[in-house]
Amino acid sequence: MNIAHRYIVVEGAIGVGKTSLTKKLATTLGAQAVLEQADENPFLERFYRSPRVGALPAQLYFLFQRAQQQAQLKQQDLFGSVRVADYLLAKDDLFARMTLEDEEYGLYRQVYDRLAIDPPRPDLVLYLQAPVDVLLDRIARRGIAHEGLIDRTYLTRLNEAYARFFHAYDDSPLLIVNAANIDPISNEADYDELLGQIGRTVRGRLYYNPLRHKDL
Repeated sequence: MNIAHRYIVVEGAIGVGKTSLTKKLATTLGAQAVLEQADENPFLERFYRSPRVGALPAQLYFLFQRAQQQAQLKQQDLFGSVRVADYLLAKDDLFARMTLEDEEYGLYRQVYDRLAIDPPRPDLVLYLQAPVDVLLDRIARRGIAHEGLIDRTYLTRLNEAYARFFHAYDDSPLLIVNAANIDPISNEADYDELLGQIGRTVRGRLYYNPLRHKDL
């Protein structure tokens, strides 16, 4: 399919399906998938078990990982190929504010500023939304051990933080997708409709409330 966007970012809370959608879009578009690689973070399970102990090392690990990826993207020819990423660097601060104590957040910001990260600007951001009950169900179904430690309170706060973040976001065209009742990975009708909407979203902010093709 011919889509004008050269750099697409898929975002949303844990369990909403952003990484699976990123991979599928990359395959469809013949694009490079730029993935968060959360399973490589050795501090993530510690964070889920004890947020106060694990938050800072987990956050700094992700920051260094993402900064390196974004620097590589800037060095490459963004006009040479299409890229689809499963994270937006600007949301890193969202997690830092939510999980770090004030002193830790101050240290995080010092490190962030010294890295002087200048990420490429996405041509389109997809923000996938779903209620907490849906997120918890999808997290349980994919069966990643340490994600089983995620509780409703944390997910509720995270969902609210994402909503506030994207309410104010205007750096790129934004497609806000109600992902609660669709399965674009397994249901081709869902995927084709979403893909068509992606191709049509070239400016501003749009809300996409897709038809439901099957019970999930």
